Amino acid sequence: MVCIKAEMHIMNDRVTRGARGRREHSPELKRELVARSLLPGASVSAIALDAGINANLLFTWRRAQRNSAGQTPGPSTPVLLPVSIEAPQGVDVVAPTPAPPAGRPATGTIEIDIGGSRVRLRGVVDDATVRCVLQSLRGAA
Repeated sequence: MVCIKAEMHIMNDRVTRGARGRREHSPELKRELVARSLLPGASVSAIALDAGINANLLFTWRRAQRNSAGQTPGPSTPVLLPVSIEAPQGVDVVAPTPAPPAGRPATGTIEIDIGGSRVRLRGVVDDATVRCVLQSLRGAA
């Protein structure tokens, strides 16, 4: 508690009342509080509370110091970075089968009789699907 009172006493020496009765903080006090708030792990709210000022005022001083130093805040919109997607190692990449043209319904039927079973494939069927069905039927027969 003694530390806070001593700090407040020091701060009071650097705070004056303006013509309209408002508190005016010395540039040294502003610089000191801004510097303390920029330290790693520092809490702006805790520093402002210890100094007896509103945290928003300290944020305003920080912004003013950054602007006067020629630093601009980061971009207001996110920056998109280029991305490339690569296939995992050891995995075969299979191109997707093209969809049937729009506006024209897929027609046609394939009937396969194997071992007393009949399979009907209607519409557009790619060769990989037919191979898979035939292998399954041969294994079941």
